[in-house]
Amino acid sequence: MKWWLTPTLVLFLFSGCKSTQQNIQLQNRNAQQALLIEQQQIQIEALSQRSNSRRSIPYSQELPTPPKKNIKLKKVEDNNFDSEYMYPQTKHKTKKVEPTIKTPTQTTSTSPSMTKESCITMIGQDKFNKYTKMFGNEAASIKRCAMLKAMKH
Repeated sequence: MKWWLTPTLVLFLFSGCKSTQQNIQLQNRNAQQALLIEQQQIQIEALSQRSNSRRSIPYSQELPTPPKKNIKLKKVEDNNFDSEYMYPQTKHKTKKVEPTIKTPTQTTSTSPSMTKESCITMIGQDKFNKYTKMFGNEAASIKRCAMLKAMKH
């Protein structure tokens, strides 16, 4: 019996100390949470005061000023389409450009000497046909050959 009494007393004493430590820890946590809640409420009050001060500005000052010119739009339907309304003529004066005299310019000295036959011998019939399809006519293909020849020299 002596052996049972000593361990039970020791366990009883330690269990009592542990429960008070838990209570102290819970009280500390509760105090921290209460402090946090108070700080958040102070922030909420400050924000609500700011929003109330913004509401004190008259509503008319927040709106932009209306446009100076009153514009009346027409409803455009299929039967009342008017090209003058949709595309009004500008009242600006257009400047007249005098035509300049064009002089023939030569980019390279080899361009007039390039012919269809010389182009075909240089790049081949397949590429010549390909360039003709790509550019739309044989003259453009010949110009391409002249440019390629100029690049080689």
